[in-house]
Amino acid sequence: MFTNDQLFSIRQLSSDNIRAMAQTVALMVAEKPSLALSLAKILSGGAGLSSRKGSNGACSVHEWSGRFRGENVHFKMTSVCGHVMTCDFPPKYNNWDKVDPVELFLAETLKKEATEKLHMPQFLAKEGRGADYLILWLDCDKEGENICFEVIDCIKPVMRKRTGQTIFRAKFSAITDRDIKDAMTKLVAPNKDESLSVDARQELDLRVGCAFTRFQTKFFQGKYGNLDSTVISYGPCQTPTLGFCVARHDEIQSFKPESYWVLQPQVTHNKSNMSMKLDWERVRMFDKDIAQMFHSNISGVKEAKVSLVSKKEKVKQRPQALNTVEMLRQASSGLGMGPQYTMQVAERLYTQGYISYPRTETNSYPENFDLRGTLKMFVNNSEFKDCAELIRDGFQKPRKGHDAGDHPPITPMRSATEAELGHENFRLYNFIVRYFIGTITPDCKYLQTTGYLEIGKEKFSCTGKTLISPGFTTAMTWQGLVEDERLPEMEKGDICRVDEVKLVEKQTSPPEYLTESELISLMEKHSIGTDASIPVHINNICERNYVQVVGSSRKLQPTPLGIVLVHGYQKIDPELVLPTMRAATEKLLNLIAQGKEDFRAVLQHVVKTFEMKYKYFVKNITGMDELFEVSFSPLASTGKPLSRCGQCNRYMKFVDVKPMRLHCAVCNVTYKLPQNGHIKLYQELKCPLDNFELVMWTTGAKGKSYPLCPYCYTNPPFGDMRPGFSCLECSHPTCKHALSQNGVSCCVECEDGLMMIDRTSAPKWKLVCNKCNVVINFKDEAHIHRLDLSEEQCGQCEATYLHVTFHKDKTPLADGVTEYTGCLFCDQTLKQYVALHHAQMRIKTSSSRGRGRGRGRGKGRRGRGGRGSRGT
Repeated sequence: MFTNDQLFSIRQLSSDNIRAMAQTVALMVAEKPSLALSLAKILSGGAGLSSRKGSNGACSVHEWSGRFRGENVHFKMTSVCGHVMTCDFPPKYNNWDKVDPVELFLAETLKKEATEKLHMPQFLAKEGRGADYLILWLDCDKEGENICFEVIDCIKPVMRKRTGQTIFRAKFSAITDRDIKDAMTKLVAPNKDESLSVDARQELDLRVGCAFTRFQTKFFQGKYGNLDSTVISYGPCQTPTLGFCVARHDEIQSFKPESYWVLQPQVTHNKSNMSMKLDWERVRMFDKDIAQMFHSNISGVKEAKVSLVSKKEKVKQRPQALNTVEMLRQASSGLGMGPQYTMQVAERLYTQGYISYPRTETNSYPENFDLRGTLKMFVNNSEFKDCAELIRDGFQKPRKGHDAGDHPPITPMRSATEAELGHENFRLYNFIVRYFIGTITPDCKYLQTTGYLEIGKEKFSCTGKTLISPGFTTAMTWQGLVEDERLPEMEKGDICRVDEVKLVEKQTSPPEYLTESELISLMEKHSIGTDASIPVHINNICERNYVQVVGSSRKLQPTPLGIVLVHGYQKIDPELVLPTMRAATEKLLNLIAQGKEDFRAVLQHVVKTFEMKYKYFVKNITGMDELFEVSFSPLASTGKPLSRCGQCNRYMKFVDVKPMRLHCAVCNVTYKLPQNGHIKLYQELKCPLDNFELVMWTTGAKGKSYPLCPYCYTNPPFGDMRPGFSCLECSHPTCKHALSQNGVSCCVECEDGLMMIDRTSAPKWKLVCNKCNVVINFKDEAHIHRLDLSEEQCGQCEATYLHVTFHKDKTPLADGVTEYTGCLFCDQTLKQYVALHHAQMRIKTSSSRGRGRGRGRGKGRRGRGGRGSRGT
């Protein structure tokens, strides 16, 4: 029997805690919310599955009961959203102006939340509290292994203490019932060595990338105005990737075309009356006189005689199984899809269960892979009716490839149609299905016929191909033979009529710029990046304006900035741009992953090497600067006059290329500005603190706008402000543009922002969040003339009252009243005139997942506002 105190205690327990006391709890964690739901449905069989929203608002928790390790267990399946933690420097190292970049090679590092607004560590600790077992369903690669240990660090301290193994790792390659249930029966321990190799790579890239990038950016952006790049970055993988593109550019630029001459006869086969163009056995002549001599020797000959006909049956081999690099290459060259976009689509198809895991280096099917079963999935799929015969009876044992020991090749896991997937997803899915069918169907066979002909004493030839069996090209139509490669039926001794013999002048041509497909091949060959990171590095050099993607074939043409950077590295220290250093580093990181090298020893060795190279680079930076001087304009001669400097009262020039900034040539000082919008002078008003003219940043009529002082934006005047704060975040007590004079309530979505009166929006008044892109517009029918803050606060939501002045001729109020004071969120008169929107930004931004209500400050005081605003 329970005592009264015990009964009272039990009543205080949550239902979760009661459940945890009653039976064993096993917490499962997947890498993405959508994947967690798919796994939960498979593992529970759909029986007794319930779901609830997690406390962080981003992840759900799926629960059911079952058995594990011989006992009844309550299962909970949830997820993270990628990495839980990220490697970074402490805040004291974040000020570029106060920290010498060389300090970053030896500075302490720490792990901090990858996405603070998700509160992932707290969420995991809450769900893991009291759990008996932890089962990790993260992606089965090194990055996934690293996330495993991030999850373990959050959950293990709050788990129940039990003897024996309590933390397990599931290994799987596809989201199918068979694969997932099989993985559940073969759980293993997480691999600490693989996780450490990722930690080492993250720390190396952070130290090296930040040190070089900070130095280069400050040095060159402080001198040149038309670089058109927000940062001048260096990366141990990114820079060699750029180096490949510039090396091809240099080949093109240094190429000197040379004239040559070719004999091009056209003849007609007498028996079939088919016309043929012949290839000269000598190929070409670089001496015009000699070429003319050969031409004159045969120009009068009327017949060509067939001296030999050669027929050989040839085979075009079916491909090996599909791995990541080959998928990226083919998607770029055949589908016109960039590598990063391809991976995004592939990951979406994977998490939805349509294809297997898309990151693999293996291109050989496992012995136990059910190839026939996978092929039969498409028997009744109308999207692949052209492959019906192949699917039915064309099975062929696949070619052997390389088994990297990571994941099976990329294969389809479910049959789907374009209507089910959508056009873009289906394009890649269709390629993967057809590629898979091609790998297990017969080779393409064709007859190659070569005719050898003589015109006078000169020898020529022509070659044709006749299809015998299309084999795999029925599915992979882009690999099929060209239709016009057929020749007439010829025999030795046949006579052909010579229709004409041209002497054609041509020129040798330079190589073309690298395509994405060719660059991916070079990166793989030289061990630059992994199958997962190759798309990221290519995307980085495009986003940094180092290369441009040109044409449907997706050629990579370096920009002047990319060219000068690579030439500068080559001039100072060629190893900084050659692939050899990164390849050597990758070998060491792989040894860490295999448990053959010490994590700390490798880290110290590589960091020390790059530190020495950095110091040498800084010492000799003038070598690179000489190249910049030739290609770019000095900052003082760039841009147009915009606003007055508060120090010298002269006009500062607005540099409108990346990064946008203001430069005072008299004071020789540059002031930072917000990016990804438009900058213009704001009514010639001046900051009361420093006399600088205010400017306005805007993304247009449907976006956000706010005023800012260039000096305060770069040099915060108050201790509670940071660089990059606008007037709407300024804590000045009396300035009419500051937070205290415009703050209405907390943001209706994000947790840290305040809804502010946007005084630049008149006469189409609106409130904007000073942190995120939430906008509250006043409708046109309100006809508002002026908007101000009142001294009163709403007793219900604590938002500051608005004092509204309507146009006297168009006031919507009864009896011609033009003045009204009330709460925007609670007052029914005002609520009818507002609408909630999100600002249209020039770049894609991720809005904060707010709680809808919470702490906020109208005029710097507490207020909520979020609750009432839902009705707007």
